[in-house]
Amino acid sequence: GINAEYGGPKKKKNSSSSSTMTEAAARIKSVQTFGRKKTAIAVAYVTQGKGLIKINGRPWTLVEPEILRYKVFEPVLLLGAQRFSSIDIRIRVKGGGYVSQIYAIRQCIAKAIVAWYQKYVDEATKKEIKEILVQYDKYLLVGDPRRSEPKKFGGRGARARFQKSYR
Repeated sequence: GINAEYGGPKKKKNSSSSSTMTEAAARIKSVQTFGRKKTAIAVAYVTQGKGLIKINGRPWTLVEPEILRYKVFEPVLLLGAQRFSSIDIRIRVKGGGYVSQIYAIRQCIAKAIVAWYQKYVDEATKKEIKEILVQYDKYLLVGDPRRSEPKKFGGRGARARFQKSYR
């Protein structure tokens, strides 16, 4: 009948394709880091390359607003461009406002270079890099813990109360 035709679960003919994918992924040198500020989250994916830095698929030199562009450049300007010349950084950023996004981006660039040097170069250089960044601004590597306080009833904000009137 019906069950006689069913030959059990289908066997995979080519199981080598899945194993080659994991081997290829293992061979690609990469690190992934993140940066946060308020509700903005930036994720950096670092691979071996020739010094490209892209933010949401656009070159990092076109970051808006222009006034805050140097905030994104800070980690690179502090450490020197030659440290970034052998890697590519791709950054995805979402959430928050544009100022928060820029602070999240600069944090994830700084954390990415430290992680890369720790994983693929050497500990001494990583320590040196970390020292330079922390001396300039500790929030380049450590998240800023401040968050927006939730609004409460009886007022228009977290702390402000409605005006009191006696008549």
